[in-house]
Amino acid sequence: MEVSLRPPRNPVESRAIRWWTTQALAWVLPPVLVLALLAALIAPARPWLLAALLLVAAPGLGYALCVPRRRYRIHRWEVTDEAVYAASGWLWQKWRVAPMSRIQTVDTVRGPLQQVFGLSGVKVTTASAAGSIRIQGLDRHLAVDLVEHLTARAQAVPGDAT
Repeated sequence: MEVSLRPPRNPVESRAIRWWTTQALAWVLPPVLVLALLAALIAPARPWLLAALLLVAAPGLGYALCVPRRRYRIHRWEVTDEAVYAASGWLWQKWRVAPMSRIQTVDTVRGPLQQVFGLSGVKVTTASAAGSIRIQGLDRHLAVDLVEHLTARAQAVPGDAT
């Protein structure tokens, strides 16, 4: 049987854009606010602090505004009878394929921020040195259904994922 490889078809939830943007802002805003406060309070160091503020704020805000949309266009997933496919990344992009016969465990992953946006991730652990396949930015109900489906499908495949 010949299998043709193609990119995965399913996009992640559009809410993932807001989740990734919020994550980026959570990293960028604290140092920006600290530098702005210090610049306001320490007049002799104000020029240097404002320069540091610009050096942190400009790329950080650029990242927060651009990268989540790019990630949304790249992140894809798909499950077939034969395999799990996932495409991810934004600068370094990767495409992973795991045959059902290699699946060892399937888990849902939900951080606090994902819970706020009603999102979840699925982690498919395989018998591979490359590590697990992670599908991030799924609707939490879809993720639960996907885990159940993958678990049942992996158990139905003869052989052992070793």
